[in-house]
Amino acid sequence: MQADIHFISGLPRAGSTLLSAILRQNPRFRAGMTGPVGSLVDAMLRSMSMSNETSIFITDAQRRALIEGIFSAYYADVPKGDVVFDTNRNWCARLPLLTELFPRAKVICCVRDIPWILDSVERLIRKNKYQPSGIFSFEPGGTVYSRVDGLAAPNGMVGFAWNALREAFCGEQTDCLLALTYETLTQRPQQAIAAVYDFIGEKPFVHDFENIEFDAEEFDRRLGTPGLHKVGRRVESPGRKTVLPGDLWRKYENDAFWRDPARNPNKVRVV
Repeated sequence: MQADIHFISGLPRAGSTLLSAILRQNPRFRAGMTGPVGSLVDAMLRSMSMSNETSIFITDAQRRALIEGIFSAYYADVPKGDVVFDTNRNWCARLPLLTELFPRAKVICCVRDIPWILDSVERLIRKNKYQPSGIFSFEPGGTVYSRVDGLAAPNGMVGFAWNALREAFCGEQTDCLLALTYETLTQRPQQAIAAVYDFIGEKPFVHDFENIEFDAEEFDRRLGTPGLHKVGRRVESPGRKTVLPGDLWRKYENDAFWRDPARNPNKVRVV
């Protein structure tokens, strides 16, 4: 790749799109919502595995070159000296691969209290009452309980990301991790962005937190979930009551492990 690269990962509905919308104000930065690179990498790894009988002809050096080729081809238009932030929740589960391919790359992990993440998804479902969501395979049935169970399952949108984040926190590549809380990003954005710049070793840039622009309307419409990636014009913290039943809230309210030093054995920096 000509450009430098870093990664945005962590939990869904935890500010990754907002973070990208802010970062892209810097003309040297390329950032956006979850893109195709992560799924392309997984597909390439699967195709080069022993499930493909012709993979016996592929060496590990060739595997590495082919994976690198995905990144260099997709970001071929980004000039040398610019910075790419690729977003995907899978990256927390791919740290051994990322750190070997890009030793200088950092991974910004967006985190948020799990009940508020579940609340955020549930609000979208209720708001789009005439459109079944692709998050739940476009099925119109179910209840808040079945939806939360699906989201929090090991392979669910929230459960997978939470497990991947825990794996990253306890792995061998924690030096490349920064956990950015939703609270800091929405309540103290200047502090949050300053921490990101410091972590990736970039010179400060003056961002405008009153005029944020991001549009994924067509993507969200096709997913049957309008508003999924909508970012307000100004950075602010949403004050509201939860729509989750109390027992569901209590079930997940202690899952913010990044706040507990005993559950952060490698002392990943949390902002």
